[in-house]
Amino acid sequence: MNEKIKLELMADEERLLVRKALAIISGKWRLFILLNLRQKVRRYSEIRRLLPDVSEKVLIQELKALVVLGVLEKQSFNEAPPRVEYRLSDSGLAVLPMLMQIKEIGRHFPEA
Repeated sequence: MNEKIKLELMADEERLLVRKALAIISGKWRLFILLNLRQKVRRYSEIRRLLPDVSEKVLIQELKALVVLGVLEKQSFNEAPPRVEYRLSDSGLAVLPMLMQIKEIGRHFPEA
């Protein structure tokens, strides 16, 4: 295979991987949600309290999206009042160390 074609295919594959990564952490609140779930299972109300600046509508949308992407797991309990818990999935736990490193960007660019 031509070297130029190989490089183009690698670039395409890298772009695809970056797009997948951005789909997971894009959005103003997703990274904050993931970092708040890093240590334990949390109920919806706990997440809501930890992120008071996010609207309820946006928080619900982001949690649903992260569940669909396979980053979070959601468990609903048939109780009154209803109880819902969220936790990082195995995949979410696997990438957690990399997500923690994103904070370093803020340290390198304090003026941003």
